Parts: sequence; C-alpha cells; structure tokens
Amino acid sequence: MDNNRVYVFDTTLRDGEQVPGCQLTTVEKIVVAKELEALGVDVIEAGFPISSPGDFQSVVEISKAVSEPVICALTRANTADIDAAADALKYAKRKRIHTGIGSSDMHIKYKFNSTRENILERAVSAVKYARKFVDDVEFYAEDAGRADNAYLAQMIEAVIAAGATVVNIPDTNGYCLPEQYGAKIKYLMDHVSNIDKAIISVHCHNDLGLATANTMAGIINGARQVECTINGIGERAGNTSLEEVAMILKTHHALGYTTGINSKRIYEISNLVSNMMRMPVQPNKAIVGRNAFAHSSGIHQDGVLKHRENYEILNPEDIGLQSNAIILTARSGRHALKHHLERLGYKIDKINLDDVYTRFLEMADSKKEITDHDLQTLMGDGAANNYDDKGIKVTLLQVVCGDPLRPMATVKLQINGEEKEASAAGNGPVNATINAIHNIINDEITIDEFSIQAMHGGSEDVSKVNMRVRHDGKSYYGFGYSTDIVNASVHAYVDALNKIY
Repeated sequence: MDNNRVYVFDTTLRDGEQVPGCQLTTVEKIVVAKELEALGVDVIEAGFPISSPGDFQSVVEISKAVSEPVICALTRANTADIDAAADALKYAKRKRIHTGIGSSDMHIKYKFNSTRENILERAVSAVKYARKFVDDVEFYAEDAGRADNAYLAQMIEAVIAAGATVVNIPDTNGYCLPEQYGAKIKYLMDHVSNIDKAIISVHCHNDLGLATANTMAGIINGARQVECTINGIGERAGNTSLEEVAMILKTHHALGYTTGINSKRIYEISNLVSNMMRMPVQPNKAIVGRNAFAHSSGIHQDGVLKHRENYEILNPEDIGLQSNAIILTARSGRHALKHHLERLGYKIDKINLDDVYTRFLEMADSKKEITDHDLQTLMGDGAANNYDDKGIKVTLLQVVCGDPLRPMATVKLQINGEEKEASAAGNGPVNATINAIHNIINDEITIDEFSIQAMHGGSEDVSKVNMRVRHDGKSYYGFGYSTDIVNASVHAYVDALNKIY
C-alpha cells in the first residue's frame, strides 16, 4: 500500500440516504453509483441489506452495474445480517462486508446492556464469520469518539487478529475536537501491535461542525481511508463532505497525500445528488455552494479580475465549473461592470463608463442583483443578445383539460435560438404536452420511467419529476421541479432532451 494514498469510501447511498425525505429508488441509486465510479471513489457503501428488501436489491443491482470500486454492505455483529450482506454482494467484482458493534461504555451499558468482555467476543466472532464469505472485512467500533482509548485499542487489535482488513474509528456523534480525534488515531497507531495489518478508516459526523476538521486530523495522524458523502449529507447534521476532503488534499500539496478523485466531476455529482435527494446545497457551502466562487464586493471583484488568486485559493475549473461568478450588486465597482459589458459584446472604448456606472448604481440600489437583461436595458438594448441561445428551452406552455374536455397542449420551444411551436392532444395533460414536444423534436424518443414525488406533502407542495428516456439505444435522465406537475414534467423531459442533443 502506498502510505501517502488516501482511500475514499463513499457512503452517500447508505448513511446519506438515511436522511428523512432523501430515499432513492434502486434505479436512482444505480445512477448515483455510476457517477461515483466516474468520480473515482475507491469504495461505495451501497446499503444495509437486511434492513429492507429494497435495500437488499439495491446492493445486488449496484454490484452488477459498477465494476471498479469495492462494493460494501453494512451489517451489525450477527450472523443473520452478515448472511444477508454476503448474499446481496454475490455479483460484486470486488466486495467488502462492513460489520461492527459499539465500543464506548455508553453504548455497551445503555444500548447493549452488556459488558466490555462480551462485546469484545461478539466483535471478534462477527469478523471471523464475515471472513468466511469475503477476504475484505471492515470493522466499525461504533461511538469510538467517546470510547476509552485503552479498551478501543484492545478491540482493534483483536478484530485485526480475527481478519479485519480495515478498522473504522467513527466519531458517531460528532463529539470530538480535532486534537482529541487526531490523538485517538495516533494512540491506536502507537498501541495496536498489528495495526500494520489493516487500514485505519475515519468516519466523522458533523454535529458540532467539525466533521471535515476531524477527518483531516485523522489522516495526519495515520488514517488512510476517509468515509464521507457527497455534499456532506447524512444522519442529523450530516457526515464529512467528500468534496471538502478531496479539495483540501488537492490544495495542500505539502501534506503529500493523494486520492483517486477526479475533482473535475465534483460539481456535476453534487448537483445530481442534490436534485435526486431533494436536499438543496446551502449557498455558502464550501466547494459546491453557489456562492463558493461568487464575488459581489467591489474590492474583491477588482482583485479577482486582476489576478484570480488574489481572492480564490481554488480554481473553479478544478471542480467542473466553467468560471467564477462576478455578481453585480450595488457594491460592485467599475471593473466588474466593465467585465460584464465586455462579455455581452459591448465595446467599452465607445462607451462613457462613468455615465453608465452612475445609471447602473441607480438600478442596483432598487434591485438585489443585476442580470444580463438588466444590463441590456441599461444600455438601451431591450432585446436579449444571443450569447445564451444554445440548447432547448421552454418559452410557452399552455394546457387545456377538464371533464369531458380532451386534454390539449400547446408548447413553444427555443432550439438553439430558433422558436418552434406545436399542439397535440393526449390521454392527460402531461401526455398531451409530451406529444406536442414530440411534434417539434420529430425524433424517436421513448419514456422508460416516469415518477412524481412531493417534496414534503400538501397540495401547494413542489413536485419533483424524475424521467428516464431512451434514444438510439442509450438511456438519459431528466429532472424537473415545480408546484405544477405538468410544468415539472415538461422541464424534466426537456432536461433529458438537452442531455441527448
């Protein structure tokens, strides 16, 4: 093993999916798993097979669909759980069983009503039993963050002797300070005689906002596997954010650690997981929040435009973004305004910039944010330029339905700048709308899967539409949101069309 290689264990589909309202279908899990494979994760924790028939089947199907990463299934320290995991992993090219038990006195007494000695026996027995099915067994010492270090070291030494290849030291409740957690990992490195026979893994929760800091402390003190999720989703306040750890290691070259993550795919998979799991990313979220590379302060904007690294330690292109965002507000300076006007095609040498800036400030004082259309209005050009005309956009949707009326829909699409309109009937408003789009597109496209989910519940709720379509033998996924089901369906279909064309 390369001692400087940090292995990335993604648990988005297990720990992340436990968040209320974030449950995914098996098909959706496969989509995420394939993107995780493309991202370069080393291990995908695909589920907890014994917990439900759906979770069991998801592990089976992900095992068939993904070939590069290790596919991992979670169990408790009992034979029934381990049997279910082994059965679910039968199609995996590379497989791991993740078993374990509580290690803190709190869990031993109040969760298991047991003793340290009995828990140690159960831990060893579970690992030995799991090794009958797979060569790669990971053991988790639940609530290790609050466990007595001497007892934890005894447990870790025993499970490695029993055959564990990876030992997971979770800060299950997000309790530790980075110094404490790092010291705990170092204690194990120094006091477990056979620690060289296994990889130490860190699994940190974010209850006190310290998950990423604790994970880094673990790496610096000897851990070589990090357990994390996309966007940091997970139980309660979430887990360690994969993108944060990956970019910390990429940015701080002096640490000397490497991962297999292709960082240019981070932004894409962040959006995918956010959309599929109905978990919006907070705007100021590190790395992937919409404000992470946005600048609205005039001083910052001027500095970034002169030299990006004045105010950015990361290159947005490194995570798959085209560029940073210079946001125009009342705090923006002339340099930012000039930048946007030039981007829109205006020749600055023919413009009185001081006059335009004065009018810009008057407009900005009355609006939170200035758009490109606002700038075109400011410059006396009411019509939008064609700088953003690529792709397919819905410009009109009109539906008539009722009882006994036959549903009719009229749709107008802008395709690469050219508007096209069509009408059609159908057996319902969504079907009529899709038929109208087909009349415009005039191509062989089949809808293989169509699902509608309410984000929270209630007649005024936002609906999420997932759609899988087939074109030329390939499948494409589209997603749409709206308080109007027909509108959400149209945008999901158009989203898929844009991926096709």
